[in-house]
Amino acid sequence: MTKRNKKSKSSDNPKTKFVVMGIIGAIVIGIVSFGIISPDSFIVGNSSDSHLSLDPNASYPILGSPSAPVTIVEFGDYQCPFCQKWNMQTKPSIVKNFIETGKAKLIFIDYTIIGPDSIKAHAGSYCAGDQGKYWEYHDYLYSKQGHENNGWVNSENLKLLVRDMDGIDIESFSQCLDSGKYEEKVRNNKNIATKAGVDSTPSFVIVGPSEEAIPITGAQPYTVFERTIEELLT
Repeated sequence: MTKRNKKSKSSDNPKTKFVVMGIIGAIVIGIVSFGIISPDSFIVGNSSDSHLSLDPNASYPILGSPSAPVTIVEFGDYQCPFCQKWNMQTKPSIVKNFIETGKAKLIFIDYTIIGPDSIKAHAGSYCAGDQGKYWEYHDYLYSKQGHENNGWVNSENLKLLVRDMDGIDIESFSQCLDSGKYEEKVRNNKNIATKAGVDSTPSFVIVGPSEEAIPITGAQPYTVFERTIEELLT
């Protein structure tokens, strides 16, 4: 756990969606230490004085069907080695057994705590999303991850890295990245998570169909997520 610490398809690809959180309910997170909060403190619904909700007017990337009964919310940083571990070792089985079967969907929230280059790396994900390639970028960047804060995702290196991605219009991507178009969105997502008490990556909240929510901290193995999701579906 880190603490700090071919041709492009259009955006109607069913696995490349951005949803308004109001569609699935605002996820509300208690303002206490994320690692020790009681699962009963995680609820979905309207915010109260003691809870903080993700911005219901903001769109967040979603992998899977918006109508899937279980929502997996991940807080991560593209420079985080344990986020990479989870993405490459645990997520594929979740995608196969829960997301592709319509039982769960995944929402990724930027939590850029590693260093300043993380802002550009995460802003780049939305630039790729403009071309319908958000999740392709997401997986590609983790597969090419360098060492923390060594410049591998500074602006110029990121453009060179993404140039080799299949289906990306690098000129449009570079213009978007240089414009800083999505940097405020990334910062806002981090602020939301920080105020909620999230302090490590990766961190997760698993929300069931009855709006019960269970926190999971760290790059836990597939069995932990399988057990949690199955419990929520029961």
